[in-house]
Amino acid sequence: MDANGLRTMNAINPLHFSINLRSKASLFRPLYFSQLKNKIVPSSLSSSSRFSPICSLSGSASTIALPNGVGEGLSQSSQNKLLQVVLVSPQIPGNTGCIARTCAASAVGLHLVRPLGFQVDDTKLKRAGLDYWPYVVVKVHNSWAEFQDYFRQQEGEKRLLAFTKRGTKIHSDFSYRKGDYLIFGSETCGLPPEALIDCESGAFGGGMIRIPMVETYVRCLNLSVSVGIALYEASRQLNYEQLQFQSGTCIGSEEQSLITEDIFA
Repeated sequence: MDANGLRTMNAINPLHFSINLRSKASLFRPLYFSQLKNKIVPSSLSSSSRFSPICSLSGSASTIALPNGVGEGLSQSSQNKLLQVVLVSPQIPGNTGCIARTCAASAVGLHLVRPLGFQVDDTKLKRAGLDYWPYVVVKVHNSWAEFQDYFRQQEGEKRLLAFTKRGTKIHSDFSYRKGDYLIFGSETCGLPPEALIDCESGAFGGGMIRIPMVETYVRCLNLSVSVGIALYEASRQLNYEQLQFQSGTCIGSEEQSLITEDIFA
């Protein structure tokens, strides 16, 4: 084949593959969203008995619009206080979306503490969480102080556990308990001093924990990876008890999404 023929193929092929990829993605969109549009929720479950997709924890705070459908796929009986994940000032929407998916898979609640590095209706946040947003309960707090107020009002045993490179205990050696809140900082700055103090020496402080890694040439693990490692070690020690609460508590769980891969990433 001559040089002119090669140049012609190189000019056409990228466009060809781009069109193919877009057409494959478009095959999923109409079918999936038509499913959502026609999804029927049992009439016995009134709006007051389901989690609200909007969450504001401060009387003075404005209403926070989270991605559509947050928490709607769960009945109120499915909420449990075994474990909670708290992200303080996360900066990357894709990480937070992936963590939301992990929380949905492991049946734990997710707390976001402002300031955030993105809007809660960010497209990348929605895409990273895929269609799992109805199965995770998300609460947004305007500051660490506001989260503290919320935390103090919660009944039962509870602890604040900070995950940080400065931790004194390895995550797999630590003994987790029901009511633990796993606290993670931002991708760029880690946890703020006030959070570290509360977790280490506060009235509800449970300690500072680290995930071992090679530190000579790796600064830190990805935030969503760190949450997954810590959360599943804690869940393993608790015999995955929180997963048992989820049996039979999902609304419309018989319907299966056609989106099974990260085709929008």
